[in-house]
Amino acid sequence: MWTNHEIGIDLGTANIIVYSKDKGIILNEPSVVAINTDTREVLAVGIEAKRMIGKTPTNIIAIRPLRDGVIADFDVTSSLIKEVMKKAAKKLGLTFRKPNVVVCAPSGSTSVERRAILDAVRSCGAKQVHIIEEPVAAAIGSNLPVDEPIANVIVDIGGGTTEVAIISFGGIVTCNSIRLGGDKLDETIIQYVRKHYNVIIGERTAEQLKIEIGYAPIEHTKVETEVRGRDLVNGLPKNIILTSTEIQSALTESLLQLLEVIRSTLENCPPELSGDIVDRGVIVTGGGALLNGIQEWLSGEISVPVHLAPNPLESVAIGTGKSLNYIHKLQKMSV
Repeated sequence: MWTNHEIGIDLGTANIIVYSKDKGIILNEPSVVAINTDTREVLAVGIEAKRMIGKTPTNIIAIRPLRDGVIADFDVTSSLIKEVMKKAAKKLGLTFRKPNVVVCAPSGSTSVERRAILDAVRSCGAKQVHIIEEPVAAAIGSNLPVDEPIANVIVDIGGGTTEVAIISFGGIVTCNSIRLGGDKLDETIIQYVRKHYNVIIGERTAEQLKIEIGYAPIEHTKVETEVRGRDLVNGLPKNIILTSTEIQSALTESLLQLLEVIRSTLENCPPELSGDIVDRGVIVTGGGALLNGIQEWLSGEISVPVHLAPNPLESVAIGTGKSLNYIHKLQKMSV
């Protein structure tokens, strides 16, 4: 049974991750849903649905109901949460019976959207549902002492958004958000290849390029990789060779925007907390933290220590699960 079970859910643009207080990360799947457009029936969720992107017949679409950090489709998001809760229960060998759930909602979500998330989770049998701010969850998941009166700076580079927050005494002192994350970097790579090679590549190919040969603006040994796409001129498949320096130049403009958000957040820091930041530095988390060279680049640009979170991809999910210990101290929304 779910009796007194406590779980945390990171409802991310790219991935939905479920954390169990007893067993750690129990589910990590892409936030993708495959739907039959004729019947609105959900055909697949998560990894099965992601494999369908760009490969389905006209009456089936694989969509991501969360885009740019906000909910684009309430009904599909609800279906996604319900399926994920069922999978989580199956992995734990449990039946749905009154778990306590903390959900990390997208930062740009409105009160109406948050209510939709709460209703969707409750409909799966949750006893209590809390919504926590994403930067706070990321900080808890990165083992920062968020309930102490010291500055904890978190840079959470997610799939749809990047959030930069200074957290002290259980709450956010100052926070800035920009709709720029892993998805935008993928899109930038697609546009670069299209413009310079007249070749169209897919989202999954762009993501793979970013992971394998994407670099922040630092000196590095150039590497090459072969990519397959569709020639815009004759419509036929085409192979091209891309280098890491090309991908680096494509990503630089977006990364400079991200840097500007970090700088403006640090500029708004109260003087009393500035000393803590110099000593303790900045923690980078989220999928974007895995970009090659980002730690070295940021450290050189903002002149304070930059650390990577222990588990960048899972920090938010771990934080949502652990936050039940802090729930009365944290700024939260609970209805």
